[in-house]
Amino acid sequence: MLRTFPTRGALVRPRRTIADVAVFLGAAAALWLIVRLAHGAATAWTPATAPSTVSTDPAELPYYAGRSLLRMFVALVLSVGFTFVYATAAARLRRTEKILLPALDILQSVPVLGFLSVTITGFIALFPGSQLGLECASIFAIFTAQAWNMTFAFHHSLVSQPRDLDEASRLLRLSRWQRFWRVDVPSGMIPLVWNGMMSFGGGWFFLTASEALSVNNQKFALPGIGAYVATASADGDLGKVLLAVGVMVVLVVGVNVLFWRPLTAWSERFRIENSEAAEAPRSLVLDLLRRSRIPTLLGRVFGKLVFPLDRALAVFGLAEYPLRFSPARRRAADIVFSVVVFGLILYGTVRAVLFVGETTGYGEIGHVLLLGLITFARVVTLVVVGTLVWVPIGVWIGMNPRVSRLAQPVVQVLASFPANFLFPLITAVLVSTGISLDWGGILLMSLGAQWYILFNVIAGASAIPHDLREAAANLRLPRALWWRRLVLPAIFPSYVTGGITAAGGAWNASIVAEIVSYNGVTLTATGLGAYIADATGSGDSGRILLGVAVMSLYVVGLNRLFWRRLYRLAERRFSLS
Repeated sequence: MLRTFPTRGALVRPRRTIADVAVFLGAAAALWLIVRLAHGAATAWTPATAPSTVSTDPAELPYYAGRSLLRMFVALVLSVGFTFVYATAAARLRRTEKILLPALDILQSVPVLGFLSVTITGFIALFPGSQLGLECASIFAIFTAQAWNMTFAFHHSLVSQPRDLDEASRLLRLSRWQRFWRVDVPSGMIPLVWNGMMSFGGGWFFLTASEALSVNNQKFALPGIGAYVATASADGDLGKVLLAVGVMVVLVVGVNVLFWRPLTAWSERFRIENSEAAEAPRSLVLDLLRRSRIPTLLGRVFGKLVFPLDRALAVFGLAEYPLRFSPARRRAADIVFSVVVFGLILYGTVRAVLFVGETTGYGEIGHVLLLGLITFARVVTLVVVGTLVWVPIGVWIGMNPRVSRLAQPVVQVLASFPANFLFPLITAVLVSTGISLDWGGILLMSLGAQWYILFNVIAGASAIPHDLREAAANLRLPRALWWRRLVLPAIFPSYVTGGITAAGGAWNASIVAEIVSYNGVTLTATGLGAYIADATGSGDSGRILLGVAVMSLYVVGLNRLFWRRLYRLAERRFSLS
């Protein structure tokens, strides 16, 4: 008589041994591969005896692909950590925002080779006699190709956060630590995942430059698929280049199926809206993880650490603004802060100007500015054409879950595929047809930069609340009005983020797109990217500094005069708050 309904047996979940075994074996295999590949990074190595090429034996391709993939994921982890710290500081700290955002513009504009020319010697010195120093330099180069886009996206999600979430976190008296993990990260998860996917593709694009290093008249090569393509291109072996392209396609598709697709499907749980989509993204790998009991058991073990961490990190204070403050003290602190920052900037500028005058001479400045203007014209052409082509396509993909499920793997393959692997083929076509690289360079730059616009538009379109979509459908808005009143305002903040990163990516891509080589034939375009690449290869510090400074000047100027104004407009008028 005391038996409840339903019976106890009906409440017991069936055993899912197959899912548990599959998850356990997959985790064990991944751990073994990481240990196996990481072991090869600590081999004996010296700059004097370092090889400048790698073996092009096809049997080495699986190992090279694994080494490259490990570098990519290590750089991704570092990029996520940098994004959380940097973007949060820029969004939450009033004074540091005035420094961190312009600094982020400059960091985005500094090309990968510019970072390598400064850091590679230091990394090698940190690990004398070991290849680990060169590995760190390569990972750092990939990190510089990934971090900035993710930081821009997460910062935008913080500053455009719905006001009710901000008020709720203050009313609940959450600490800054709790606010970050319970409000900030979940609300920015969807753009962070999509831009992380895009940044991962940006890392693939610079893989060749990160593994086949040519700095200060020295050439180093690390075991990796990027160095494999560089060696095969130098040898003029198109067959092996195509073989590496095939391996890259398999690698990118595998990463998409096993990592990015489950992550994008899982991130849907953080969508903020009043109604649900009729068809949500799915992933077989995510379904397998949900059927397994292993994630639940791990959650029970590590979940016990949440409360002690919250208590320990409550020392950072509450996530609220002080109700009372002294205007005089704030004004004095602002003055001191401004004077210190201005002094440091002035000191660095004077030292840089004197160094350029002692090395290259001031007469070189006008020439470099003109080269920057030519590359600037290519960047503007790329952004305009990319906007006209990819905004409609991105909206179509993002607002149709069925289309997104079919098109997302294709888009991820195209975006993640290192387009510079195709540079030898395109170089051969340009040589045979006689087309100048001055025009062909725009195409090569677009292969590495246009995807930022597409991915951000897809993320913005997919984040449009379904109640707004249903309201527009019920009102039967004409197509033009639907675009003007719903779609364009909704995707505008995401497009601005994509436009900023696409422009920065185009400047970076100019380093490898304005000078290409194949089988002893080198094509060079007139532009700032070719100038910096040539200066880096010859180890001319004065020309490197001048080229990077001029590129930073163009990028920061464009961002300040154009993109930042659109950014503020997006925050003021088009945020869902």
